[in-house]
Amino acid sequence: MSAWALGLYGALMTLGQPLLRRKLARRGQQEPGYLEAVDERFGHYRQPIETASELVWVHAVSLGETRTAAMLLKALRTRYPALRLLLTHGTATGREEGRALLKAIGQRGDVQVWQPWDSPAAVARFLNHFKPRLGLLMETEIWPSLVRQAQARAMPLVLVNGRLSDKSLRQALRLAPLARPAYGALTAVLAQTEADAQRFRQLGAPVQGVFGNLKFDATPDAAQRDTGQIWRQTLAQSVLMFASAREGEDDGFFKEIKAVAQAGRAQAATNSIAGEPSVRALMVPRHPQRFDAVAALAEQHGLRVSRRSSWPAAGPAASPEAMRADVWLGDSLGEMALYYGLSDVALLGGSFAPLGGQNLIEAAACGCPVVMGPHTFNFAEAAALAEAAGAAQRVAGLPQAVQAALALLQDAPAQARAVAAGLAFAAQNRGATARTLEALGGYL
Repeated sequence: MSAWALGLYGALMTLGQPLLRRKLARRGQQEPGYLEAVDERFGHYRQPIETASELVWVHAVSLGETRTAAMLLKALRTRYPALRLLLTHGTATGREEGRALLKAIGQRGDVQVWQPWDSPAAVARFLNHFKPRLGLLMETEIWPSLVRQAQARAMPLVLVNGRLSDKSLRQALRLAPLARPAYGALTAVLAQTEADAQRFRQLGAPVQGVFGNLKFDATPDAAQRDTGQIWRQTLAQSVLMFASAREGEDDGFFKEIKAVAQAGRAQAATNSIAGEPSVRALMVPRHPQRFDAVAALAEQHGLRVSRRSSWPAAGPAASPEAMRADVWLGDSLGEMALYYGLSDVALLGGSFAPLGGQNLIEAAACGCPVVMGPHTFNFAEAAALAEAAGAAQRVAGLPQAVQAALALLQDAPAQARAVAAGLAFAAQNRGATARTLEALGGYL
């Protein structure tokens, strides 16, 4: 790795530590999980120092990566029952989700800590303290100091379910003195798609092969999905969901929903149940710290809001407040299968602003048709395959997305075809977990 580039990078990361502490303090005001064990991020731990190199380290930066890692870990534990896990994260939602993956193995058990800040000293303390014998990085997380020190210790470091968008490739090439040596120092990359593999190769990464996307092997929570479908059957109207909406997309969506709500109210004047909208709009923000802000924004648009957290066990149909609302706010974590079960069609968050889109695989597996915008570079192949299969359709922007969703809701045969296409699309692309497990066997 270029000595001058790595040296400058290490100095900047060291100098940036006070800024990180301030950022975590601010973030912790909204999400207290960020205030937990802050010193772990700088390589200071309460856990006993490991005396032997037995831990298998899995880094899953956020919630989505942690859920993906869960599938792989289940398969790994089945084949290697004595496996001890060192699990790291970068976000509070990822850390909270990861707690459920920890197990007691013998007298010591699994370990969970924060991802070390990528300064040379913090990374060295992390590796010296836990002495992992293998590192598995989920999807995208490449840090120059960490990769360099793992290489110096002869610790295998494998990028699993690897993905690299065109945008990320361009950014990496602009920092080539750091990026090329970092990617080249990995032990192996298990790429999701051939396009990902080609981009990794441009950075000099040792691509072991194309293994598919682990997310296709995720099984939606059947109880949640069934509950959502039961709730949907009790409604007289259709449900249009905005799934994993990102900041900057909400305002445009609420403008469109306001027009739909006004038309519904005018129509409701002649209905027996006055005030009910003709279509239910369900907004599920991507980040939980935005729940209150999204609710306030909807109200600024003159829309009546009902929160999932206020609904009775029988669902929204049993709540007079929910039945009068223009927008339902999905203010809960870990219930996406319920929301997809409740919905007749979903708009794909992150795809209507240049953010790369969110994962549409779970929607397809739940039988919920998807309408997506032009920006899906984070899941480019999955989005293209879903569109080709008829499980998703692409539009130019949010106004067109809402109109396309409403048109689908009024076309029962087309909606049924999209549901069937989504289920088939999800089923046909499974198998990445088994392939990945075989590839990792040589390291374990």
